[in-house]
Amino acid sequence: MVPGTPGGSFLKLYTRTGDSGSTHLPGGQSASKCHPRLKALGDIDEANASIGLAASTCDDGEIVGMLQRLQADLLAVGARLASSSGQVSGVRLDDGDVARLEAWIDGAWKEAGPLNSFILPGGGETSARLHLARAVCRRAERAVVELNSHEPVAPIVLTYVNRLSDLLFALSRQMNRREGKVEIPWPADAQP
Repeated sequence: MVPGTPGGSFLKLYTRTGDSGSTHLPGGQSASKCHPRLKALGDIDEANASIGLAASTCDDGEIVGMLQRLQADLLAVGARLASSSGQVSGVRLDDGDVARLEAWIDGAWKEAGPLNSFILPGGGETSARLHLARAVCRRAERAVVELNSHEPVAPIVLTYVNRLSDLLFALSRQMNRREGKVEIPWPADAQP
């Protein structure tokens, strides 16, 4: 039973309203499922799921806590994107959230050490999953930028998603350092 439903009835997961290729956004607005807003929402959802995948193999409680916070933040990003006004009652995403990401980036980067070349994405399993999440996040960022070229997106959303991919890269390197995994430089003759 779903709490709050009349008489404690069951709420079906499917509604059949999307069978024609459209869906409803908050406020009742109908949109095609291939609309740039839905593309951005789908990519943010995939980024969130990929972060969850990375968290599922991580044994480091500090990193898991960060990743779970990022997942919660991405739900706020999605809520802001779903609304044509960019505002959703009770959903907070602000400069303090970006400042937290920047502090986490600085800490992870300092611990990971200097980087003098490109590196191959990989290392330990969690690090490799964080690299994948970073790539998915970059795609989501491109979708959000594309949406912004059609209709305004809250600047905080653009900034947050940009910092998030940086953080995921820094965390992937930090995890390799903590797990004693070697980063493989590219080109192969570059010094790590």
